[in-house]
Amino acid sequence: MSNPIGFEGVEPAANDPSPDLHEQARKLSEGPVYAITGVTGGAYHDEEDIDPDVDGAEKNANASEIELSDNIEKQPLHAASPAKKPEGKKDEDQFLKDGKSKIDYVMVYKNETKEGEDEAKRAKRRKEFFANLKEEGLILEQADPDTIPAATEEGEELPASESPDYQKMEEEDKNTFIKVHAPWSVLSRYAEEMKIKMPIKENDIDEPTTIWTFLRKVPNPFALSTEFVPQETNYFTLAFVRSREDEFIMESRDTFFSGTTRSRIVHEILEKARYDPDDKTKFGYDHMVANGSLAACFPLHDGDWHSDQSLLTHGPLNDRHLLYEEWASPKKFYKQQPLNLIRSYFGDKIGLYFSWLGYYTIMLTYAAIFGVVTFLLGCITLGSSVKVQEICNEEGVGSLVMCPLCNERCDYWHLSSSCFYSKLTYLFDNWATVIFAIFMSLWATMFCEFWKRRENTLQYEWDLFGFEDNEENVRPEFEAKAPDKRISPITKLSEPYLALRTKFPRIAASIMSILFMILLVVAAVISVIIYRIAIKVALARTGSEFVSSMSSIVTSVTASFISVILIMILQNVYERIAVWLTDLELHRTETEYEDSFVFKMYLFAFVNYYSTSFYIAFLKGKIPGNPSDYGKIFGLRQEECDASGCMQELFINIAITMCGKQFFNNFMELGTPVILNCIRSYKGRQEEKKGRGKYEQWEKDLDLADIGPRGLFKEYLEMVVQFGFTTIFVCAFPLAPFFALLNNLIEIRLDAFKFISQLRRPYAARAQDIGAWYAILVGIGNLSVLTNALVLAFTSEFIPQAVYKRRGGNGTLAGYMDFSLSHFNPEDFEEGSAPIDSEFGNITDCRYRGFYESTAPYNYNYDNWVILTWKLFFVLIYEHVIYLIKFALAYMIPDVPDFVRDQIRRENYLAQQALHEATLQRALRDDQDDRKGGASNA
Repeated sequence: MSNPIGFEGVEPAANDPSPDLHEQARKLSEGPVYAITGVTGGAYHDEEDIDPDVDGAEKNANASEIELSDNIEKQPLHAASPAKKPEGKKDEDQFLKDGKSKIDYVMVYKNETKEGEDEAKRAKRRKEFFANLKEEGLILEQADPDTIPAATEEGEELPASESPDYQKMEEEDKNTFIKVHAPWSVLSRYAEEMKIKMPIKENDIDEPTTIWTFLRKVPNPFALSTEFVPQETNYFTLAFVRSREDEFIMESRDTFFSGTTRSRIVHEILEKARYDPDDKTKFGYDHMVANGSLAACFPLHDGDWHSDQSLLTHGPLNDRHLLYEEWASPKKFYKQQPLNLIRSYFGDKIGLYFSWLGYYTIMLTYAAIFGVVTFLLGCITLGSSVKVQEICNEEGVGSLVMCPLCNERCDYWHLSSSCFYSKLTYLFDNWATVIFAIFMSLWATMFCEFWKRRENTLQYEWDLFGFEDNEENVRPEFEAKAPDKRISPITKLSEPYLALRTKFPRIAASIMSILFMILLVVAAVISVIIYRIAIKVALARTGSEFVSSMSSIVTSVTASFISVILIMILQNVYERIAVWLTDLELHRTETEYEDSFVFKMYLFAFVNYYSTSFYIAFLKGKIPGNPSDYGKIFGLRQEECDASGCMQELFINIAITMCGKQFFNNFMELGTPVILNCIRSYKGRQEEKKGRGKYEQWEKDLDLADIGPRGLFKEYLEMVVQFGFTTIFVCAFPLAPFFALLNNLIEIRLDAFKFISQLRRPYAARAQDIGAWYAILVGIGNLSVLTNALVLAFTSEFIPQAVYKRRGGNGTLAGYMDFSLSHFNPEDFEEGSAPIDSEFGNITDCRYRGFYESTAPYNYNYDNWVILTWKLFFVLIYEHVIYLIKFALAYMIPDVPDFVRDQIRRENYLAQQALHEATLQRALRDDQDDRKGGASNA
C-alpha cells in the first residue's frame, strides 16, 4: 500500500530523543493508516500512543514536524449513509480508535471522483486547514472504512480492499469523515483563554424559607421524575486557571470539562483556523463549508435517541435518549422541562430559549383563562344584548332600509341582514372586553418583569453573568476585515476597529434598504385593500341576496389568506437581504451581530404581520364619506364597515393570520426535516438491516438537518410575533392567548423532538440573555397599551354606546341603532352612485353608519364631536393610568432576587479569598527560593 500521509524519507531530528516514534511512522506507512493525529507542531502519533496529559508544546520540542500530504484525499472514503462497520460496543462510535479519546467534533468532505482545478484548490485548502488544526494541538483521525470482512470460496479471509463489498463501497462512497479530539493540553489552555468558569466549592448558602418553599413540598403532577433527572448540585465557580488546577473540584481530567464545554473550545479553534496562508480573510470552518472544501462540521450526538426497552426497566441509553423520554415525548407534554439537562446537552443559548418559552407558556395560562372567561361571558349575555335584538328584529329596527354598499349595481338592503355579524361582533365587543384589555396590558408588564428575575437567576446558576463583557470574543470576521486600528482603552494594545467614517455608509445603506422593503410591504397591503374593495363589489353585484349578505365575511377570509401567503413570501426574501446587510455592517461581537439582525428582521416582520390589522382597526370605515360624496382609493369607493362595526373583521383577520402562520411554521419546521431526513437516511438504514455492518453515529448525524447559521432566530421570531398578536389587538380577539397557549404546548414538544431527533447537534453557544428580543417584548407591551386604547375607543362601539346611555338612552341601549345610523335622501346621491333597477321601488330615505346631519351637505352633527371628544379623553386617561401602574410594577419588582444577590456576593468573596491565598503562596515560594539562593551563595 502506498504511503497515504507522506512519511517517506522522514528522519529523526538530531536532538530528537524519541527515534522510535519515526520508526512507528515508517511501519505505519507500509500498511493501512487509520488515523491522522496531531499535537502542537503537527507531530504524528499513533492513537495507541496518545498521552492527553502531555502538553503539546513539550511534544513539539521533541518531534519532527510532518506535513499532511495531498494523498490523504485519495484514501478509501466513508459513505454518507451506508453502514459498513461490523457491530461493536454500543458507544464505540463516540471515541477514537483507542477507545478512550472522545470525539468532540466531526468534519466531512466530499470525495470528488473527477479531479479538476476546483477540486485541487479544495484539497489544498483542506491540507492547510488540517495542518493548522494540528498546530493548535487537536487530534484528527479519519474514519476508517477498511474493516469489512471478506472470504474466498475456500473460507480464507481476504484483505478488505479485495472484498466485493469494499469494491462496491468504493464506487458509492462520497464522503470522508475526520474525527476531532481535543486533548487536555488544548482544553486547559483554551479554557483559560476563554475564561470558562469551573466549580471550586459547593454552594453553602441555604435558600430562604418562603411560601414557595412549602409549595414545592406539595405533590406536583407537573414535576419531573427525580429518578432519572436528579436535582443538580449548585457550585460556586471561578474562571479556570491552569496553574491553580488543584483548587477546582475535579474527579478526573477526562470528565472535568463537559461535552458542551469541549465542543465550545473545539468550535473556537475551528472558527479561527486559516486555510490560506497568504490571505488573512480566508479562515474558519464555515467558510470552508461555503466554498465546498468541507461538506459539514458538527459535534456528535451522544447516540440513539430511542430504545426498544423501557426507560423504567433499563434506564436511559445516554443523555439524548433521556431527553427524548423526559422532554420530547408526547406523553410528557404536561411535564416541566429538564432545563439543566437541556443546557448541559445543547448549551446555554438553547437552554435559555426553552426556559423563556416555558416561562412564557406558563404566563399565557393566566391570560388564556381570563380570555376564555371573557368570551364565555359574551356567549352567555348574547341573548340579552339590546343592540343585537334590535338588528335582528325584522319587524322593528331591523326593517330599516340601508344605503347601497357599492355604486349602481348594489341595491338597498335591510339592517336585519347584519344579524349574524352583530352576534359575532358582540362576542368580542362587550363590557368584559374593556376589563380584559386592561388586564392584558398589565400582564405584558408582569411577564417581562418576572422573566427578567428568572433570567437573572439562570444567569447566576449557569455562570452567564458578565459573559458579554468578560468572556465574549471578537468575531473572526471583524478581526480579519476591520479596516482601522486603534489602541484599546482597556488593554492599551492595538486592536481592530471600525471608525465612524467607515461605519456610517454601511449603516446608511442598511437603513435605506430597510425602508425600501417596508415600502414594498406597504405596497402589498395596498394591493390587498384594493382586492377587498373589488371582491366585495363583485359579490354584491351578483344579484343573489345570500351571496350579497355574505360578501363581508367572504372578503375578510379570502383577503386574510392572501395576506398570510404574501407575508410568508416577503419574510423569506427579506431574511436574505437582512443577512447581507448585517454582514456589511461588520459588527465586533456575535451579540452585536445578532442584535442588529434581530432588530432589522422584527421591524420588517412588524410591518409585514400587523399592517393589515392596523388598516382594519384604524383606517377602514373611518373616512368613507357619505352617499353624496363617498371617500375613494385609486378611484374606487372605499369599503365600509358593517352596520355593527369593524370588530368582527379585525377578529377574523387576526385569527386567520395568527393561527395560519403558526400552522405553516410548525409544518415547515418539523415536517420538512422529517421528510428530508427520512430520504437521506434510507440507504444507511437499509444497509444495516441487510447485516452489512453498523450505521455509524457520524453517518447518522450527517444525514440529519442542520440548524442553520442563525440558529434560534426563527424560533424566537415566531413566538415574539405571537406575543404581539396576544397583546397589541387582544381586545378584538380575547381567545388569542388561549390559541397561543395551545400552540406553545405543542411547540415545546415539537421543538424538543426536532432538536433531539431531526437536527444535528449544534455547537454549545453561550449567551448572557435572550438579547434584543427582551427589548422588543417590552416595546410590544408598551405599544399594546396604546393600540388597545385606540381599538376600544375608535374601532369598538364602547364609547358611542356609553355616550348614548348617558345622553339619551336613560341608562339603556334601547334605540341605540337608530341613534347611530344617519339619514340620507336618495335624490342627493352623487353621480354614478344610485342603484339601477332597484327592487325596493321608490325609496325616500335610507340609512348609513355615522353621525351626520339629515340634510345636504350632510356634515358631521353635534353628536359626532361629543363622541370624538370622549374617545380622545378615554385614550388619554386609559394609557396614562395603565402606564403609571406598569411603571410602578416595574419599579417594585426587583430584577435580581435577594437570594441570588447574596450568592453572587458570596462567590465574589470566595474569588477574592482564593486570589489572596494564591498570592500568599506565591510570595512564600519566592521567599523560600531567595533564601535557598542566598544560602548557596554563602
